[in-house]
Parts: sequence; structure tokens; C-alpha cells
Amino acid sequence: MSFLEIAIIILYLVAVGWLGWMGYSKTKTSTDYLLAGRDTHPFVMALSYGATFISTAAIVGFGGVAAWLGNSLLWLTFLNIFVGIFIAFVFIGNPTRKMGLRLDAHTFPEFLGKRFDSKFIQIFAAVIILAFMPLYATAVLIGGVQFLSVYFGVNYHIALLIFSLIITAYVLAGGLKGVMYTDALQGTIMFIAMVFLIVMVVSSLGGIDAAFAKLDHVWQITVIDRLSGVSLKDLVPGSGDFMMKLSQLWGFEGWNKMPVFMSPGWLFVITTITLGVGIGVLAQPQLIVRFMTVKSKKELNRAVLVGGVFILAMTGVIFIVGSLTNAWYFEHMGGKNALEAAGSIGKVIPHFINSAMPHWFSFIFLFALISAAMSTLSSQFHTMGTAVGRDIFESLGADKEKTTLWTKIGIVIVILFSVFLAYKFQKAPAIIARSTAIFFALCASIFLPSFIFGLFSKRITKPAAIASMLVGFFASSFWLLFCHFKEAKSLGIAKALFGVNSILGHSKWAFVDALVIALPLSTLTLLIVTALTKPDENIIKRAFGRN
Repeated sequence: MSFLEIAIIILYLVAVGWLGWMGYSKTKTSTDYLLAGRDTHPFVMALSYGATFISTAAIVGFGGVAAWLGNSLLWLTFLNIFVGIFIAFVFIGNPTRKMGLRLDAHTFPEFLGKRFDSKFIQIFAAVIILAFMPLYATAVLIGGVQFLSVYFGVNYHIALLIFSLIITAYVLAGGLKGVMYTDALQGTIMFIAMVFLIVMVVSSLGGIDAAFAKLDHVWQITVIDRLSGVSLKDLVPGSGDFMMKLSQLWGFEGWNKMPVFMSPGWLFVITTITLGVGIGVLAQPQLIVRFMTVKSKKELNRAVLVGGVFILAMTGVIFIVGSLTNAWYFEHMGGKNALEAAGSIGKVIPHFINSAMPHWFSFIFLFALISAAMSTLSSQFHTMGTAVGRDIFESLGADKEKTTLWTKIGIVIVILFSVFLAYKFQKAPAIIARSTAIFFALCASIFLPSFIFGLFSKRITKPAAIASMLVGFFASSFWLLFCHFKEAKSLGIAKALFGVNSILGHSKWAFVDALVIALPLSTLTLLIVTALTKPDENIIKRAFGRN
């Protein structure tokens, strides 16, 4: 490692430490610790929201998936910006902020619990977060640590220890203020790296039109000409040719095209990737709480542009770059496409950065990946810590004057548990790799109907919210355990009980995401039970105000 690289690393750590100290010095009350004092600048709020949303897995994992399935993933970018930023900030953010203030809610579970005057809802929501978010955090933690250990040549366990201690220090000391300040720095680094990346990749392929035209040529030679007469059984499972043949069988016709309508590939891209993640973002506890960190609607509106540009630079760039790697590999690696050259989906982006980009950019990109991991993890640890301290300890009778202490204890507990999982599952078994999709599907199915309808309608009742959340939990769990081919295969329970990876076999339904099944059921349950019950006027007055 050069002197300049060492100096940049030290400078980065000093900056993170200083921002954590700023958060600490400005944290005087529990509201400061849990909600950053409700006076966050819109620029910081938007970057924190985006950096929390975009993890290392999103950049490396989805970039690799784009190399496999092509630009059809750009529908997710559209939904991320339209739903995840525009709808969320303009239509959901301000009502959430105002109701949160009226109810004096400091966490997402507390928001739901006070909206429906139900301790069960608050504790149930906290338990869901604590049961499933550690898996999601572990996936992010493993990804970040693996990059560190490979790049710097240090032992995985040492990298895990150092990485965890740095995040623990500023999350524990600075609370949400420290988390959001460091998120803003890390989001800025991620944005700069992505702008460099797209410019360099497109330039290396001769410009925008030439780059996309080359994708059709490469698909014709490496997929249609080479694999059309080959059976999937004749290929090595998991190999580049195997995966490309599989995509062909699923209905994909090129990296620049959408798969055939209602084919397995179309269902996978639309229901699992686009809807599963694009809609699931609306029910992410660590993101929703950010709406309660700003002073007024004006700050939320000002944050829309920053958030939209950031998400476009993150997901839009990495999806396009992932797809275009096929053209670069074809020209520079003896006529191979990306999966053939890199070996697997997860290796495409790291392999491409190391092979195609200059060393100085590899170093910058490493910082972008570390920043993505740290920003997502710090927010997850803070959210899980508040779930333990604020939502469970205090709901069960702990002294409410010591909220910050309970939350810090909670943060330490969840970090230790996540580090244990990252140590135990170092080899990243399938269940960890699928944890993001599982968490998004569960959150959307369980929380979204009660949160959205409860935010805008005075008619929604406590029994309806409880019934909806339980139906969402059981329906999505059943679909994940036994039906959806990816999760059911990874979890292995369907195989153990019935001898098959999915009880739906090779039916197209096995490609439909749990969210598409469970969310309508939980929404329908909410509306039916609401129609059969009456709302409590006192709860309505507290949640919506007297006017």
C-alpha cells in the first residue's frame, strides 16, 4: 500500500471519528439520540436515507445480477426513485413527521404502537425487527469485511473486529446524529465513485450508443449462437454458460430487452426484484424513522431532488455498468461475456473493477463499498438498538428516564449478535445471501398496510391493524418457507418435509415474490376487520389532532 493510500485511510477514519464526536457533542436528550433532535438539514437527511438504503450488497450483488439479466433491472431504479423517494418524501414523509410529533414517537414500532394504542403492536414490530434485521445486517457485514480482508490482505476475523469496533464507536457515542452525519460523508463518497465509474465505462466502450449496441452483438454470439442448441443438463451448474442458458430458458432475449411477458424471468424481475425491493422500501423501519428527523415539510421537499439524484447515481449506474461489463469482457477477455470471465454473479463487479479500472479508481471504489456497508450497518444497528431499549425494555417496565442507556445497551447486544453471525456464517450460506429479500418481503407484508392506511385514515382500528400484521407475517412466512423457489430452496424446510425445493415445483407461481401474495392478503384483512370494528375516538384525537 502506498503512502498516499495510507494517508487517505487515516484521513477517512479521522473524518468519521470527528463526525461521530459532533453527533456526541450535540446529543443532549433522548430525542437527540433517537431522532437526531428532529432538526436535521435536508441535505444530510436525503443522503442518510439514500446511503442507508444502498448497501454493499446492492452495489455488488445487484450489479452482478445486471450483468446476468441486463437492463431490465432499470425498472427497479425507476421504482426506487418514484416510490422510494418521490412518493415517500412528498406524500408519506410529512404525515409521518407530524403524527410522530403528536404521538411523541421516537421509533417506528413506537409510532405504530401509539397510533393504535397497542403495546402488543409495538413489541411485535420490535421483535420482527430483531428477529430478521440481524440476518440482513450480517449479510452487509460479511460483504464489507470480505472486501476489506481481500484488499488489505488481512485476516477475516481481524477485519471483522476492527470494522465492528469503528461502527460501534460512532453509533454508540453519537446516536442518530452521529449516524446521519457519517452517512452524509459516506453517501458523498459513494456518489463521486459512481459518477467516475459510469463515465469511465462508457468512454472505454466508445460512447453511449456504441456501448449499448455492443451488448446486442455480444448476446448474439455468446448466448444465442453458442447456447441455443445446448441442453441445460450438459452444462456445469453455476457456470457462466449455465446461468446464461438458464436466463434464456426463463424468457430473456438480450441484455437490452425485457424478458417475455409473464415468463419466469419476467415474474422474477417484476415481482421479486422490482416490486419486492421497490415497494418494500416504504416499510423499512430504519428509513421511515428519518422522516421524523426533520423540522418541517419544507425540508422533506428540499430533500427530494438530492435523494432522487443520489438513487439514480447508485442503482441506475451500477445496473447499467453491470450490464455493460459484458461488452467490455467480450472485447478484452477473448470473446467471453461477464459471467464466463468473472466466474459468478457475485464476482463480476469486483473482478471488473480490478481488471478494467486503473488502480487509483479501485481504491476509490473500495471506499465507496466500505462507505455503503458502514452507512447501512450503522443505521441498522441504531434501529435494532432502539427496538431493544425503547420498544421492548421500556414497554416491559424499564425506567423511561434512562432511554439513552437502554438504547446503548440494545445497540451493544445487537452488534455482538451480528458479529457472532458474521463469524459463524463467514462462508455466507444461502440463507444469509437471501436475507435482504426475506426482510423486505416481511416488512412490506407486515407493516405497510397498517402504516399507510393508519397514517391517512381515521377509520382503521386496532384489531384490524393487529390482524393485518399477523396475516402478513404468517402468509409471507409460508410463501418464503415453502413456495418461492429462491428462499424455499435456501431455507431447506420444504425439502426436509416434502422432498422438494418448492411445493409449487417448476410452476410460474414459484417465481412470484412473497410480497405479491402476502401484501394483498394483509391489506384485505385490514379493510375487512376495520369494517367490522369501530375506531376509538380518543386514539383518533391523539393521532390526528382535534382538528
